[in-house]
Amino acid sequence: MHFAFLLESDAGFPISFSNASLAHLIVRFLVILQDCIIRLYSITTFDFTLYTLMKFKQVLYITLVFLCGSVSIHASAATLSVAVAANVQYVFAEIKNEFKKETGHDLQATYNSSGKFVTQIMHGAPFDVFLSADIEYPEYLSKQGFTATQPKVYAYGALVLWSMKKLDLTQWQTLLASNTISKIAIANPATAPYGREAMKVLRYYHLDVDLIPRLVYGESISQTNQYIHSGVADIGFTAKSVVSSAEMKGQGSWIEMPPSSYQAIAQAAVILKHGEKNNAALAQQFYDFLYSAKARMILQKNGYILP
Repeated sequence: MHFAFLLESDAGFPISFSNASLAHLIVRFLVILQDCIIRLYSITTFDFTLYTLMKFKQVLYITLVFLCGSVSIHASAATLSVAVAANVQYVFAEIKNEFKKETGHDLQATYNSSGKFVTQIMHGAPFDVFLSADIEYPEYLSKQGFTATQPKVYAYGALVLWSMKKLDLTQWQTLLASNTISKIAIANPATAPYGREAMKVLRYYHLDVDLIPRLVYGESISQTNQYIHSGVADIGFTAKSVVSSAEMKGQGSWIEMPPSSYQAIAQAAVILKHGEKNNAALAQQFYDFLYSAKARMILQKNGYILP
């Protein structure tokens, strides 16, 4: 949307202003205002009144143009509300920037565990698009009638074991079972897909029973990362995308978990009913961008496996 405003010049000719002229209009506004003040001390009361009325008309027009221009700026750059699984936090910042460059539109991201988003969405949270850390949660929302599209996988996530301490991770199974490790961070398996798959790894190697007393649960993968990065936990399970991100790359040491020890983490996205009703065109535009070559390249370089 773009506004142009016509006003009459001193000579009586129409002048067209758009939001591109706002800076000039502000300057002109101030000059006219200053001129009015100067005239106050240099002319008679009658002349001043007439002069002020003429100038006030110009000031009023310019103010209206400025306001219209301001509306134009906000109207032309709509914002989409996106519920983003916590493991996608670092890569999403880059996706958001590229989308803004390409379309001019902003993405307002909220980060949390996928399970918590499902609860929020079902209770009316105004999200337009949902990027989940798995496919099960979007499928559930779809069956309950909360989505406008069927879940579509945008990436497969990999699970890693990460520590900020100087530990030899080559024999990570022995390390976890040793007395060297007292706290192991893991995302809540009940609400975070990466936590759920981390428990599968422990069960696969018959470590779960012995290690349960040492587990420290994060509400999401973001909180789990905080436990690991701060040293609150000696070691922990997180997404490969986190340790591959520009923000965390080179910090600590990590080892990727064998794919055979857990289920491939298929991460899917959906347009929600709220997005279809309130922001349909922009929601579809971002949804398409998420599966574009540019977005796929960003996902791949940040440790995700492409579908």
